[in-house]
Amino acid sequence: MTIDEIKELLRLFNDSGVGELELQRGEDRLRIRKAGADPAVLPAPVVVAAPVVPAPAAIPTVAPAPAAPTAKPPEPENNQVLVKSPIVGTFYESSSPDGPPFVQIGESVEPGQTLCIVEAMKLMNEIPAEVAGIVVAKFVENGRPVEYGEALFAIQPR
Repeated sequence: MTIDEIKELLRLFNDSGVGELELQRGEDRLRIRKAGADPAVLPAPVVVAAPVVPAPAAIPTVAPAPAAPTAKPPEPENNQVLVKSPIVGTFYESSSPDGPPFVQIGESVEPGQTLCIVEAMKLMNEIPAEVAGIVVAKFVENGRPVEYGEALFAIQPR
């Protein structure tokens, strides 16, 4: 029960000729008695019942999906630098669904250049290149969830 509901009940109680009121709604219970009211002389009790809400139907349980075999994280080759996700989120290769990817395999990148976006909690986090070089691999599909530390790209430094 809210404070406003209790105030309304008090107002109605004071306007009525009732000497005592008891109300229970779920686990909330309220008892109001007028000062000096003798329970032996009070009129028949007034019972206020809350509407009965039917119990929700049982929700069928769903067995958890079997765990997918974990893929071995890629190993850098020939001094390649792996760009890893700094956060858990969703991987996006472009700034909009219709936009071109920030980078493609075979492109040259500079330090600080945006490679992709990882969205976490409605915040778009640009993931920059840490080294100058050539993008040699992309490990994640657009729109796929990524984990912290998951490899996103491999860059062959210049």
